Amino acid sequence: MNTKADAPFVPLNIAVLTVSDTRSLETDTSGQLFVDRLTAAGHNLAARVLLKDDLYKIRAQVATWIAEDTVQVVLITGGTGFTGRDSTPEAVACLLDKQVDGFGELFRQISVPDIGTSTIQSRALAGLANGTLVCCLPGSTNACRTGWDGILAEQLDNRHRPCNFVPHLKQAAPCETRG
Repeated sequence: MNTKADAPFVPLNIAVLTVSDTRSLETDTSGQLFVDRLTAAGHNLAARVLLKDDLYKIRAQVATWIAEDTVQVVLITGGTGFTGRDSTPEAVACLLDKQVDGFGELFRQISVPDIGTSTIQSRALAGLANGTLVCCLPGSTNACRTGWDGILAEQLDNRHRPCNFVPHLKQAAPCETRG
């Protein structure tokens, strides 16, 4: 990673949403991976929620976080596949002001060594809405690890050069973790 050594790290307020019909917070290894990675990097966990795969509940939760002054990033795991219940991309896409087309493209590219051509079945996407970066990743823990380690760790670090998402995010004070 290219970093600007003299720039102080800027911690972000990040909300984590797990979309699953089968997991609980206790068995949610994908959401927990995000929590562990973001806190280890120095960011703040703004909130963590687990919802069943319901388009309108997902959309309502994400819209609430987009509207909040404290949440700067929303990481969503789950609901990005092709089963009848997978609806995360449909729930989120209409909320975005601008899509980050390269996010899904890069995610699929860096997933090829792990899952080969099965990566084409990932509907990972990201975009900006009201100064909030919203990222949708598959529900597997390995996919979340790939997304964080291969994309998000750098793009959520204000010291990463030549660019990162921090300047595009709303300015927010640190927040307390909410469930």
